[in-house]
Amino acid sequence: MKKLTMASLALCMASLLGCSSSDDEEELVLPEIVNQFETNVVWQESVGDGVEHYFSRLTPTFYQSTVYVAERNGLVAALDVSSGDTLWEVDTRENPAFWPWEDDDTAKLSGGILQAYGKLYIGSEHGEVIALDRDTGEIVWRKSVPGEALSTPAAGDGLVYINLGSGKLLALHPDTGEERWQFEQEVPALTLRGLSSPTSANGGVLVGEESGKLSVLIAENGFMAWSADIALAKGASEFERLVDVDTKPVVVGSTVYTIAYNGKLAALDVRNGNVLWDREYSSYRDLSVELNTIYLVDSEGVLYALDRESGIERWSQSALRGWYLTTPAVAGNYLVVGDQEGNLHWLDKQTGQLVSREEFDSSGFFVEPIVVDDTLILYTRDGEVSAVKIP
Repeated sequence: MKKLTMASLALCMASLLGCSSSDDEEELVLPEIVNQFETNVVWQESVGDGVEHYFSRLTPTFYQSTVYVAERNGLVAALDVSSGDTLWEVDTRENPAFWPWEDDDTAKLSGGILQAYGKLYIGSEHGEVIALDRDTGEIVWRKSVPGEALSTPAAGDGLVYINLGSGKLLALHPDTGEERWQFEQEVPALTLRGLSSPTSANGGVLVGEESGKLSVLIAENGFMAWSADIALAKGASEFERLVDVDTKPVVVGSTVYTIAYNGKLAALDVRNGNVLWDREYSSYRDLSVELNTIYLVDSEGVLYALDRESGIERWSQSALRGWYLTTPAVAGNYLVVGDQEGNLHWLDKQTGQLVSREEFDSSGFFVEPIVVDDTLILYTRDGEVSAVKIP
């Protein structure tokens, strides 16, 4: 099984199309805007080396007034949301180097962070899941799992759910890591580098599959309740036939929303999988849903707002196409995305108009901002954590 990052996919597609000369490539230029407000940075701190250039879904999380951040090498930190002060910091590597000349093996943390049951849960490319005490950072348990844990785990019905690159979805006991059940998915020969984070809702576990399906399992035993096609493989080449559902399903009432790469944005009845509506959009980024609006970034970097009940498009914003945007975050009256060069973009969520921009760390953003009360928490590739006041 081969895994492709979006950057390597872009290079492969360029070579197939004969776009090998950099002279022929159009240089990406950000649109000029007049900032309607300045971004108010409250504090900035650094957590280890971040994730550097590696693929990662290490999204910060929070509980009450504490933000939790992890970096690839194994460092996990708890920061005070108002001041940025470090409350605790833990190295999760099993055998960290003692002397400077020793090999300093990385933990390769890649999937997380889930906050649930008084603990933090993080997965790694080494095929390991680690549980830490939320208040102290003490490692409660660590468990070897049969595959890379590249997405954020989910919690519900007294269990923790881990989706793995090997095609297995595991249900673990939150206090011990004991496996309760296992579900095996179909995995195509070529897939994107990424996995759907599961969603727990209504006694079920919802997960997108790399075969283009959305599946719902019964939380108690892992038996399948239903499965629906969100994308069907088409085309002659393996690249054209990529149909990964790498996004986290979003459940609102009795409806689940999901989107596939080379597929569709779809609304389905969570009880039986019946399609309520679908629209031709392609994405590998998570959806953001607020009240009656769905916000998404498609696979080319175009932003959209759609009516949640009908799927009708309200606005689109294509000025940031090609900038490898994060999932959009809803922050007050605004929609906020980061890009690969470390720019933070603010849009009017009603119109899609770009209203402000601020340059942060040039290493770039790789995960979406998170909203903690009236504060936006940002995390860049080199480990810079910033708290921004929401206007």
